[in-house]
Amino acid sequence: MKLFAQKDAEAYVKTGAGEFRYNRDTRITPGAKDVLSEAGIKVVFDADGAAGTTPAPAAAQALTGNSADLRLFNSKESQVLKEQICDMGRRIWMREYCDGNGGNISVRIAPDRFIVTPTGVSKGFMTPEMLSLVDIKGNQLAGTWKRSSEFTTHAAIYDTTPAAVAVCHAHPVHVGAFAVKGMQPPPRLIPELEVFVGTVPVAIYQTPGTPEVANSLRPLAPQHQSIIMGNHGLICWGKSIEDAYFKMEITDAYCRTVLLAQAIPGSSSIPGPALGELLAIKKKMGLPDDRFDLKPAQLCEVDPWQEMCGSHGCASPVTPWNPMTLDANASDAEREALVQRLTDEIVARLTK
Repeated sequence: MKLFAQKDAEAYVKTGAGEFRYNRDTRITPGAKDVLSEAGIKVVFDADGAAGTTPAPAAAQALTGNSADLRLFNSKESQVLKEQICDMGRRIWMREYCDGNGGNISVRIAPDRFIVTPTGVSKGFMTPEMLSLVDIKGNQLAGTWKRSSEFTTHAAIYDTTPAAVAVCHAHPVHVGAFAVKGMQPPPRLIPELEVFVGTVPVAIYQTPGTPEVANSLRPLAPQHQSIIMGNHGLICWGKSIEDAYFKMEITDAYCRTVLLAQAIPGSSSIPGPALGELLAIKKKMGLPDDRFDLKPAQLCEVDPWQEMCGSHGCASPVTPWNPMTLDANASDAEREALVQRLTDEIVARLTK
């Protein structure tokens, strides 16, 4: 029978694992159990299994790190955050915000310490043991699964925005439609976006995972909690993991609504003074926005629908020409010509 003593437990804690399995061929000393318990490591008896844990397939060698980082990574607070990250990952995957192994999530647990999702794993099937601890430079300090290659992008937000506690990146398709057009969704259409998100800028395209991506986000993050990454996806920050996810959900729902609304004749938008009231509510909530200092006239300077379609070549105008708006002084001949033209267009479409 193999004896698993306190010294063995201390070495095991340094691997960053969250669970220790043992079988009938292994005897754990009371001191070893105490060490594992204090480190937040779950001890599981598996009569027919192998002792210890099997390293994850995608993992490198277990990282030892220093004792302070390992205690932090295996603390009860970290365990709660790991569970939340996995839960948000499942929600992202179920909402079809990411496919394959796309997307990544991180959370700040200390001023220069972050828990981050692994690379090469579907966000819908993560477990806490797959997460890792990194510093602001992306150095992995604990955990056996390799951290996401895009953490450096998250780091740009954390570095420039002290209020950011969590960052969520994924590829929701309705936002993606704007991303591939390099186009900012029009503002002033739905109150929820104005209050909880605000304007959604587009960062210029850069190769994912490179320093250039991080640099493209730095000037935008302090005033925008939701940023479209050109030809890529959406990245959001929040004051909690769920808050960051909420920004993503609200943004994608807004983009979906805008895209659907384009098929319906007519247009409307939130008037400047009313938008000012929404921004006042937002300011009281302590949320950032780049329009706080604008006057009502400046807030409604451009019609959002015209801004969206006028400069981007929409196939058909959002507000189509309405024959009922024909000048009241038009002659009967002009009206008859209009009716005939509309009739010809309808017949032509029906016979195609």
